[in-house]
Amino acid sequence: MASGKVQRVITRFPPEPNGYLHIGHAKSICLNFGIAREFGGVCNLRMDDTNPTKEEVEYVESIVADVKWLIGGWADDVLRFKHVGDTSGKPAPTGDPNAEPFYASDYFQQLHDYAVALIKTGKAYVCDLTAEQTDAYRGAPGEPGKPSPWRDRSVEENLDLFARMKAGEFPDGARTLRAKIDMAHPNVWNARSPALPHPARGASPHRRRMVHLPALRLRTLPQRFHRRRHTFRVHAGVRGPIARFTTGSSTTCPYRSRGRISTNLPSSCPRTSSSRSASCSPSSMRAW
Repeated sequence: MASGKVQRVITRFPPEPNGYLHIGHAKSICLNFGIAREFGGVCNLRMDDTNPTKEEVEYVESIVADVKWLIGGWADDVLRFKHVGDTSGKPAPTGDPNAEPFYASDYFQQLHDYAVALIKTGKAYVCDLTAEQTDAYRGAPGEPGKPSPWRDRSVEENLDLFARMKAGEFPDGARTLRAKIDMAHPNVWNARSPALPHPARGASPHRRRMVHLPALRLRTLPQRFHRRRHTFRVHAGVRGPIARFTTGSSTTCPYRSRGRISTNLPSSCPRTSSSRSASCSPSSMRAW
């Protein structure tokens, strides 16, 4: 910024909504929002909704609430959302009542076009290796891997297979789009034919009321958008859920005997029941 090369700092906190935030997320939150605050920039909250089997709306709502709580009073003015339905990438005006987090799934078409461009330039190919075979072909640190037998497919064949993958013609996981990179690269896991965005079934949480759209495995969810009522959350340290337990024979908070935390918690969670769900709400946490 001092040189004028960068006019404004824009950071982002991109959690995957496949679970509740834990204490480890606090570092990333404080870093990204802190840098934006220090340099007069903004920080976008972007849901990295890429996995159709693990993500739920409940996690999105929980993440938003926890981020707002953690940055409240010192960096809440740099938090940015987008207007509902907007896919331009522009943040919503401050105070917009119809604002929501950014979502990677809003850019599936752009990501798909990037994938097609890589195929056309010979830099990506459709691979038929299983996950186990891919690990074996990848090699190890200090040991070069070996090319997939499908690495030299023609551009035409790769484009045809990729289109059929998008159409759902093959079982999930049967084929993978991979980048054609050096199999002797020292970065074993990220540079030796890494997987690229590829078709998967599902819909992102914020698309739960929309007609299903073909999507890439970069931010899709299962068709289960109801809240789970059979669990409760336990909070400690930073206000936010750090564990999830099925209600049953025992609902005593499992963290009450852990060192310093024991001085902040009552003898049991404030809401306990073996016959119905229980939830440690933000207000009850502050009361602790």
